[in-house]
Formats: sequence, structure tokens, C-alpha cells
Amino acid sequence: MRSSVDLPVSLSREAAAPLTAQLAGWLRRAMLDGTLPPGERLPSSRALAAQLKVSRTVVTEAYQQLYAEGWLEGRHGSGTFVADIATTGMETAGMERVTTPPRETPYDPGPPEPAAAFIDLTAGRPWVRDYDRAAWKRAWRRAGEPPPVAEPDPYGLPRLRELLADHLRRARGMAVGPENILVTRGTGNGLDLCALALLGAGARAGVEDPGYHVARTVFAARGAEIVPCPVDADGVIVDGLPGDLRVLYTTPAHQYPLGGRLPIPRRERLLSWARSTGATIVEDDYDAEFRYDVAPLPALYGLDPSRVVLLGTLSKTLSPDVGVGWLVGTPELVGRIAGLRRAVADRTSGPVQEAVATLLERGDLDRHLRRMRLEYARRRAVVVELLGPVCRLRGDTAGLHVLAELPAAVVPVVVERARERGVLLDATGRHHHGRERLHGLVIGYGSASLADVRRGCRVLAAIVREAVAAAP
Repeated sequence: MRSSVDLPVSLSREAAAPLTAQLAGWLRRAMLDGTLPPGERLPSSRALAAQLKVSRTVVTEAYQQLYAEGWLEGRHGSGTFVADIATTGMETAGMERVTTPPRETPYDPGPPEPAAAFIDLTAGRPWVRDYDRAAWKRAWRRAGEPPPVAEPDPYGLPRLRELLADHLRRARGMAVGPENILVTRGTGNGLDLCALALLGAGARAGVEDPGYHVARTVFAARGAEIVPCPVDADGVIVDGLPGDLRVLYTTPAHQYPLGGRLPIPRRERLLSWARSTGATIVEDDYDAEFRYDVAPLPALYGLDPSRVVLLGTLSKTLSPDVGVGWLVGTPELVGRIAGLRRAVADRTSGPVQEAVATLLERGDLDRHLRRMRLEYARRRAVVVELLGPVCRLRGDTAGLHVLAELPAAVVPVVVERARERGVLLDATGRHHHGRERLHGLVIGYGSASLADVRRGCRVLAAIVREAVAAAP
């Protein structure tokens, strides 16, 4: 008899999803991606419960749910086996493909991954199906021309750094040179390099609350003590910021997830605070490329380069799959980070950098950005038109998401009913570090088509009306 497989499952008691739902979601994903092929024998409920250090009830309920959905089958006297999905018709029936898998960290399962039959209105994903295929192919042909190098430049390709300096000058009005720029693999990598250079065991790092959970995770992984820093409709609240923070992470261009744009007077007060305390501000230039009906505000870095490190990425403008971003700082800090980067063997792919350089050099990236600004503006207008009458919207002047405020008791009802009707949503709860002070939905309109955004928002508007009317 074939023995059961060892399952590398990671569950978290701190996550919003129950342990049973986490386990069932992990098993569904493993069965769909082939990790658990049809006919695979699963561990007994007793053995898996002992492995995961959970009660046997957690495992048996997860198995029972998957039995009911047709993912598993029992063979008398033999155990529990993976059913043949191809014969059950589940994919063609629109069965959800992945539910609450861990993403950046096992401590936060994140919003559910979309299934083929669902309209995905979760935040954080761009539209990747509209691009210049000829330009894309040309860039990758060019990327294959240079020979491999034995020792990658920790700063990044000099040609790309020069092109990025010009891009930031035109797009963000920043007077920087290649000596101010280090090419990263994206925002997460930039955060980790900042933590490596600026933090250490016990150092206090401020992170917006609610805010980007990856920043909390990365800083904590480097041994920092995380300090939640409250935000309001405009962004981080400067008054009351602790004086002993080594680093403060902020998203002033379009606060995530509330959507505020930090006003100039508050930006100046924030920089004054940093100068008086000696703290370094890590500015995530999140969604800065996409603005609607408002003039651009200057980056914090441009107001005081000595106290700010700016992080940018192509994940929203082009695709997360590209894996290229940038870190902008003083030449001294950039040099120190490059030295540390070499010491830990961290690097950005050379061929990928070559491809991005070609897209910038030929103007292909700028043309793509202009097209996407118009496309996202259309989707944003639909969200405002359909959801504005039923709930208060925040952050609709920029970016790829808005916040729809709702009463606390209504949020889980709306999320569940929307899911039942084929619309995936992200709630504010997982973005808070501590007690949830503001309740609602983070509506992302980046990854769904214009038609799907319209259909999804119509469904959502009807559900919100019903749920609010029925609330006590």
C-alpha cells in the first residue's frame, strides 16, 4: 500500500481565517497545482492534526468540507484520497481555485486568489493583458544580447540607473542622478534593504496603521520593534509620532489602504519631525503614476533628500512579474546599501534590467503608462458612479483602489454575499496592526476588465443597499 504524503502546510492562529478554512484552502490549491495529484493518499486526520499541532476536529472538518465539494474520496479500509478533478467537472463549474493561501508571509493569508468564474475586485493587482507585444518582444531580444557576467553590479546596470533618473525627473519632478539610484527587485526587496541598512535588533520602526502588511513583516523579520502609526483621511498623523523611531514607513502619494494624499503642510511637518528626531522616512511612492482630476504633489524625497529614502516599482505600471524597482537616496546611503547587498548576495537579474532599460529607452514604458492612465480612469469613474450613492468613498482621486466605508457589522455580510454572487472583495481588517478603527472594503479596479468592474460594482451596490437596510 502506498504511504500518505507529508504535507508542508503552514497554518496561523493569528490569521483572520479559521484554521479549518486555512487547511481546506491549502489542500484545494495543492490539488489544483499538482502538488497533490489525483489518487494521492492523504494523512489520517489524527496524523495530520499531530503534525500541525491542531485539534483533530480542525482536520476532520476540513476533510469533510472537501469530501462534500468532491475534492476527496474515501476508499473503504484504505484511507482518504485525492479525487480525479478532471472527471468531476469542478473547474468548468467555476469552483474556486485557491482560497486564502499564505502570500508574502505565513502570518497573513491575504485576500483570496480569484477563480476563473469570479470578478476580482481585491486591491493590489494591475491590468496585465493590454501591452505592446512588439515592444515586449523587442525588449527581451535585446536583453539576450549581452553575455552573462560573473559579478553583478549591486547598484544595478549603469544604463538603467541613468534611464531611471531621467524617468523620475520627468514623471515625479525629482532632480536625481544615477548615483542616487539602486535597482531593486521591487518594493519588498527595497524595504528589506532599508531594514538591513537602517534597522537592527530592537530598533523601533513606525508603520502606518492601517497600512501595508509587507512593511510590518519585513521590518519585524530584521528584528525591529513595529510601532503602529495612526493615519486619517489625508495620511499619516504627524502629531504624536514617537521621537525614538529609527525609521517611518509611509505612502504619501496614495495611502494604502485609505487612499489619502498627504497635504503639503503635513509633509513639511513630517520632514521637520524627521530632522528633529534623526529618523529616516521610507517613502513608498505607491500608485503615484495614476492621478485623476488632481495635480501631482511633490515626492517627500524631493523636499528633503537627506531624510528620505524613496522606493518605486514597475509592479503596478507594467507587471509584478517583471521584478524591477528602485531605491533613491543620498549617494552615501545608496553606497552603504550596495555594500551590504553584496555581502548578502542579493541582486536584481541582469537580463531583466536590460529589458526594462530598452522599454524606457525607446519610450515604450511611457506610452504604456499613458494608455493605462486612461484605462484606469474609466474604471475608476465606474466605481464612483455605481458605489458613490450607496457608501462613502475615500481615495478616489488617485491609484488603483478606493475605500468604501461601511458599518462594522455590515462588512462581513457584504463580503460573504458578494462572494456567493461571484465577486471577490478585500476588507479593511487585515490591514490594521492592532484594533480596527475604520471599517469598510478596499475596492481594487486594476485587474478586472472595465465590463467586469461595472458588473461587479452593480452586484456590490445592490448587496450594500440590502445589508445596510437590514442592519440593526
